[in-house]
Amino acid sequence: MSNPLEMLEVVDENDNVVGLETRGKIHKEGLLHREIHIWFFTPRAEIIFQHRAKDKDTYPDKLDATVGGHVEPSMTYEETAIKECKEETGVDIDVNKLILLKKMRRKSFDQVTGLINNSMRPQYAYLYEGSIDDLQIEKGKSEGFEAWKIEKLYSLEGKDKDKFVSVIYDKEMIELFKKAQELLFK
Repeated sequence: MSNPLEMLEVVDENDNVVGLETRGKIHKEGLLHREIHIWFFTPRAEIIFQHRAKDKDTYPDKLDATVGGHVEPSMTYEETAIKECKEETGVDIDVNKLILLKKMRRKSFDQVTGLINNSMRPQYAYLYEGSIDDLQIEKGKSEGFEAWKIEKLYSLEGKDKDKFVSVIYDKEMIELFKKAQELLFK
């Protein structure tokens, strides 16, 4: 379970730090804060999704970015990417192999928990050439990993669609996946 008392930086519209607040208050009030996402792409044109734990404070039991996390106070986005990647997958990434796809401002409301996630979130692509079976599950935060063909994401329906955090299949994310595909598989 996430720590609602964890302190995070609150930022303004220009991503300048304007204060510190608890994770619980940030998500309850929808305060703007920093996060990162890393999408692992396989050489077989798949995206590896992390299956979020059933007791996560936002979007429990859904498929989401391979790696995601809050930026801790005084850390950079890149430092957070390296740290979170190691914690959530066991993989030591080379920051120079991360491809910044886009820095997004996202605000979403979780119907299940009633919490608001309002974040500045760089979206990174990473070509992962290992086996999905070699990824280490972060105990208590993840149920595991699933690989999906990129093209299948463009037309999700019914039960398949319900497996994902809803942002996965919105137009902006689909365009992001297409951009990653172009950059990684030229």
